[in-house]
Amino acid sequence: MTTELRRLRNYINGEFRDAADGRTIEVVNPATGEVYATSPLSGAADVDAAMEAAAAAFPAWRDATPAERQKVLLKIADAFEERAEDLIAAESENTGKPVELTRTEELPPMVDQIRFFAGAARMLEGRAAGEYMEGLTSIVRREPVGVCAQVAPWNYPMMMAVWKFAPALAAGNTVVLKPSDTTPASTLLMAEIIGAIVPKGVFNVICGDRDSGRAMVEHPTPAMASITGSVRAGIQVAESAAKDVKRVHLELGGKAPVVVFEDVDIAKAVEDIAVAGYFNAGQDCTAATRVIVHESIHDEFVTALAKAAADTKTGQPDDEDVLYGPLNNANQLKQVSGFIERLPAHAKVEAGGHQVGDRGYFYAPTVVSGLKQDDEIIQNEVFGPVITVQSFTDEAQALEYANGVEFALASSVWTKDHGRAMRMSKSLDFGCVWINTHIPLVAEMPHGGFKKSGYGKDLSAYGFDDYTRIKHVMTSLDS
Repeated sequence: MTTELRRLRNYINGEFRDAADGRTIEVVNPATGEVYATSPLSGAADVDAAMEAAAAAFPAWRDATPAERQKVLLKIADAFEERAEDLIAAESENTGKPVELTRTEELPPMVDQIRFFAGAARMLEGRAAGEYMEGLTSIVRREPVGVCAQVAPWNYPMMMAVWKFAPALAAGNTVVLKPSDTTPASTLLMAEIIGAIVPKGVFNVICGDRDSGRAMVEHPTPAMASITGSVRAGIQVAESAAKDVKRVHLELGGKAPVVVFEDVDIAKAVEDIAVAGYFNAGQDCTAATRVIVHESIHDEFVTALAKAAADTKTGQPDDEDVLYGPLNNANQLKQVSGFIERLPAHAKVEAGGHQVGDRGYFYAPTVVSGLKQDDEIIQNEVFGPVITVQSFTDEAQALEYANGVEFALASSVWTKDHGRAMRMSKSLDFGCVWINTHIPLVAEMPHGGFKKSGYGKDLSAYGFDDYTRIKHVMTSLDS
């Protein structure tokens, strides 16, 4: 008996539609490795339709008062809470994430972030008006940029969609959003919920592959392109957007250093770092993947971390005892496995290093020690449940190792010495530095990196400002 696959459809101008040419992509549940749905493989005609809808809806949405936009976003947040179990189920099927952790660790922050940007909608500030030339008054207006083409990743499909659409809509923009081709289901459920609240054309979802996303970015209509994804994808977006001088917002890869000094409580640091490294199967650009520990406690730390890895459980979404589920797709499993298979002879796998089970894309919590700064696994993003360990002798070497990669998104310092923590936070070349913790995020604080981790900020008033443009208005006092 053959089970009929679920049929997912684009959301354009307030209605669900198949791709204009009928093409589809199979969608796989990574916890089982089985196809459970098809989604549209959108082409130029679908992108044209979505952009036309967003452009037509923009003037009225732009001209809505901040209070009106706030009210809409608050309704969306309430509706997400009301449909919480449906969203959690869709996200778990999308990604294989543990149901209970999605319920407690992802949905509440998403709702909070929407409510934060609802408040930000009413905080469109410019510099004070004044007479900077005799007889003339200057004022500054903050305005929405227009239609935003947004591309979200597969590691946090729902939350990253929120990080895209919430500040954009709050600022008065309209949106065409593309989820990853492997995780469209929860985004389309969000479209169903949002579509019942916002005017037609304000929020649109296009499904498809890289070519679909490229068509969105290259389309002449959007004033801004925003992507969370790989460095390769970010570079392509920036190159494409440059042809039309579009504004670009990039949140790309990470390789977070975790600098551990000799005065820490080893047991407590290991416990927290293991969670920050293995949560979501390490598929997080801020994950605590690269531990740099003082030589005097290196061996003890590695032993404790290997035990923590062995005690960490991965498994099916309905198992409440697991910390994380599968890797998102077969290609990602191959990538993570490849890093371990290519390890140099001087490296040592202290724990894990293998696939778990023969169903789905599960990978064991892994610890690798004995590494050198120029090793592939130190320099490149694994994006899996793999924590590497290096040792250092002093602050200068710790900083050299920490900053010695092309990524610059997030980092952490672990020490009881306040002065040392402040010196390190000043010198670490990363968009975020945590001290004696790693990975907490709040809506009020910015998230974004430097170097090949991209530019632009998510969350916070800074993230909101990224979706606005600044206009100077000068008027004569004699008229």
